[in-house]
Amino acid sequence: MMRYLFLFLLYLGFTYSAMAQQHITEEKTVKWHHFDKTEFKFNGLSAWVIAPKKAIAGNPWVWKAYFPDWHTQPDSILLERGFHVAYLQTNDLFGHAKALDSWDQFYEYLIAKKAFAQKVALEGISRGGLYVYGWSKRNPTKVSCIYAEAPVCDFNSWPGGKGTSKGSVADWKKLLTVYNLTEEEASQYKDQPKDNLDQLAALKVPILHVIGLDDRIVPIVENTMLLVQNYILKGGPATVIPMTKGIQSLEGHHFPIENPAAIADFIYRNSVPDIKH
Repeated sequence: MMRYLFLFLLYLGFTYSAMAQQHITEEKTVKWHHFDKTEFKFNGLSAWVIAPKKAIAGNPWVWKAYFPDWHTQPDSILLERGFHVAYLQTNDLFGHAKALDSWDQFYEYLIAKKAFAQKVALEGISRGGLYVYGWSKRNPTKVSCIYAEAPVCDFNSWPGGKGTSKGSVADWKKLLTVYNLTEEEASQYKDQPKDNLDQLAALKVPILHVIGLDDRIVPIVENTMLLVQNYILKGGPATVIPMTKGIQSLEGHHFPIENPAAIADFIYRNSVPDIKH
C-alpha cells in the first residue's frame, strides 16, 4: 500500500512540475545594455526579466507596470546595484481584476521559481498607476514601495475625460467594456487608485510620485493630488516631486526625469531593509 502511495505522490510531483513548466514558453535571452534580458511567454502573455551582473542578497526587484522602455535610467542604476527588473504585458486591461489575476500568478512564479524577494518595488507610469495601485491594494504586504510617474489615479479623469483632461474616447470605450460598466456606473466606481488606501497606509508603504505641473493629459489635481492627500490623511508616507526642467511634451504629460539616482535611491532604501532571506 505504501509503495502505491509513494508512486502516486511521485506521479503528482511530476505532473505538478510539468504543469508549472507549461507556464513558460518561447524563452530566449538577449542583451539589454550590458545585462542579460530573458524574454518569454508567461501563460501566453509577453514577459521579461533583466538580471544584474551580480544579484545582492535576497534578490530585490522592480516590477514595471506599463511603458517598460520609458525612462529606464532608475532601472539601470538599480541593476548596477544588484536588483532584478521584471515586466508582464497586460495591456488594454486598465488595472482590471483580469490583469491583476495574471499579476498574482506572475508574482508567485518569480517568488517560487526565481527566489525573488517577497516584497517588490512597483513602478507605474501614466496608466500604469491603475495597475500598481490595484495590485498593491490587493497585496499590501507584498509591496516594498511604489514609484509612479504622472500616474492615472482616477479613470474618470483619463481616459474618461470627465474633468479637465481631454481623455481618450477609444480607450474609454475599451475600459467600459473591460469593466462592464455604463457611464453612470463608472462615475460612481469606488475603487480607483485614489480610494481604499487604508491598508497600504497602515503598513506605511512609501510612495513617490513625479509629476508635470502642466500635465493636461493626466491632470495632477484630478489624480496625484487626490491620491496623495487621501494617503497622507490616512497616515501613509508620500513624496511628490515636480519635474520642471527640460522640454515638457505631449501637453505636459512627458517630461525629463531630473534626478534618476534619487528615484533609484528611494527604491533601494525602501526595498533592501525588507529583505529577510
